[in-house]
This record gives sequence, C-alpha cells and structure tokens, in this order.
Amino acid sequence: MKFNTQLIHGGNSEDPTTGAVSTPIYRASTFHQRKLGGEVKWEYGRTGNPTRASLEKLMAELEQGVAGFAFASGSAAIHAVFSLFSAGDHFVVGNDVYGGTFRLINQVLKRFGFEFTVVDTQNLAAVEAAIQPNTVAIYFETPTNPLLKLTDIKAITKIAQQHDLKTIIDNTFATPYNQQPLTLGADIVVHSATKYLGGHSDVVAGIAVTNKLELAERLAFLQNAIGSVLGPDDSWLLMRGIKTLGARMRVHHENAHAVADFLVHDPRVAKVLYPGLTDFPDHELARNQMRDFGAMISFELKPGLSAKQFVESLKLIDLAESLGGIESLIEFPAVMTHGAIPREVRLANGIKDELIRLSVGIEDEQDLIADLKQGLTQLDGEN
Repeated sequence: MKFNTQLIHGGNSEDPTTGAVSTPIYRASTFHQRKLGGEVKWEYGRTGNPTRASLEKLMAELEQGVAGFAFASGSAAIHAVFSLFSAGDHFVVGNDVYGGTFRLINQVLKRFGFEFTVVDTQNLAAVEAAIQPNTVAIYFETPTNPLLKLTDIKAITKIAQQHDLKTIIDNTFATPYNQQPLTLGADIVVHSATKYLGGHSDVVAGIAVTNKLELAERLAFLQNAIGSVLGPDDSWLLMRGIKTLGARMRVHHENAHAVADFLVHDPRVAKVLYPGLTDFPDHELARNQMRDFGAMISFELKPGLSAKQFVESLKLIDLAESLGGIESLIEFPAVMTHGAIPREVRLANGIKDELIRLSVGIEDEQDLIADLKQGLTQLDGEN
C-alpha cells in the first residue's frame, strides 16, 4: 500500500463490529470482564482503548515501527521516552531543540539524576566526543526548531550503534510524509501530533513509535504506569487529521516554496532559513533524507527593523504559538516558543532576537505573500 493510501486505509480503518469506515469513539472508562481472571483485550481506559489503539496502530505503520503510543501531548510523549532510562544515565542532546524540551531536561529530568551534554549534532566529531561511559542515547530534531538545521540521521545512528546507544528523533517538523527516521536507523521517533499530524489546530497530542519490541514493551508499561494517555475523542480527531496529511502537505509545500522565494527577494529581509532553498547549507542533505522540504520558514529582518511591529501588523497570518495547521501562523521564538531558554544560550545557538518563525498554511499563496508584503512595507519608515 502506498503512503498516501495508507494514510486513509491504514491501521484499523474499518470497525470490525459494525463495518463503519470511521473508527468509532469508545468513551468507556472500563470494560465488562466476562470471566474472573480471564484474558481480556480491553480492561480499563488508561491501560487501553479501542479508539486510541486504532490511532497507535496507524502511526506504527506510517513510521514503519512495531508499535505506536499516543499521549496527551508531545511533551508527555518525550517525557515517557526519557522514562525508559534511569538516574545516572547520560544523554547527548542536540543544541537546537524545542524550548519545552530544554525546560523538561533542565527543570525536571536533571532533578531525577539524568545527565545531559548539549552539542551541535551536525558536528559528528562533537557528538562522538560527548559520549561518556554512562551515555545511553542521542536525542535530536531534524529539521530543528526554529533554525531548520538538518542532522544526518544515518551518520548519527551509525555512531550510536557503534557505542550501543539508542537514537531518539523528534520528527514533528518533517512528519512521516517527508521523513521516516526508523528506516534510517533510529530506534524511537516522537511527534508533537498537535502540529501537522492533527493539522487543524483543534487537538493536543503526542506520539512515540519504536521499531524495537523490547522498547515497545517498556513504553507500553510506562504509558500505563505514568498515565498521560490520549483520550478517545482526541484520538479520533487525530486520526481524522491524519487522513488528509498527504493532501495538506502537498499544498503546504507549494506555498512554502513560493513564500520563501518572496522573502529571499525582499530588501527588508536579511536572511531566510528554508531547506528548499538551493543555497541553504543543508539543502543537499534535505534532498537525500527527505521527500520534500517541509513548510516551516524562519527569517531575520535587517538590523534596526522591528520584528515585534512586523508580526503585530499582519492581518491574515495569525500571531500564535504552535505550527503545522491549515492556517498560517507566525511567532517570535525569543519571546514565545524559546522564551524558556536563557538568552545567552539562545544567542550562542543562533536564535537571534530578530528571528521570526513562519508556519506556512494552505491558504492561497498570493494572499499570504500580500500579507507579508504589507507588513514589511510598514517597516520602511523605521530607519
């Protein structure tokens, strides 16, 4: 089955009881057990739910893993994955990951005895040098948030395998439509399913998928023990969103290419970061590792121009957290998504105060460009 067909017909696309082509929402918190002590498929809503199970099976297929797990948020999925490990374990972490992941690491996981070394995962020598006797895993995003830097997945997983480490990749920006890290050697993939997988800005969810049976068994235990599971209504919403992922991504990509080209040629823009641009440093890696280049664009205004004034002047594109929805969203990383990262750390990692991140939606590209143009034009009187 081809990927775009699998989006619609994968998992349990038909209810075995009724034949319904839309998986029913099973809101039951508990299930009747016909025999005391007998084996039952469904027991308690936290432990398992038929609607959630359909979603998890679909995600495992899309990422080509052995099992998928649905959580109440992307952060909950990341937390559950880190919970596979123990106090005293050491992790090599990419230096350009979501601000909430840094918050989880620095304000939660370190208190429980986890150790971390932050490195530029594009620098393979630095990754190798960061590995310690107690290192257990390498964790990174590709493309990253918000600088859109790419890491060579095959190269990192090769290093990890040589040192008997696990490779964990946040695949939120790429989605399985563009990139399937498990097929490139990774052990676990995580998603903020709130973003492109849901696609409509109406559900908060997280996904973890693994291609290792041992890890799947332990993640199943942790999902139940920690309890941050995705409810049946949200599981159904996420499955509905996934059905149109292929169609949406094709329009996202077309619009992103057009918007990036416009920004490159606007005199008020100093730099455009988009893997689809031929002069983007990681363009060739993106061509080799991804199906398309995604629909996230980051850019910097020229010195002296107010990013705050620009984002507040837009009329069609919403100033808002999150990304990956059908509507275009713009945000100011230094204040919003990466505000939890100390300024000196942000600047050292290249996240400048002038940086703007744009999630390109599926509106008409000319309307998007017109809105960006009128916002940029308003900056002309600043200097």
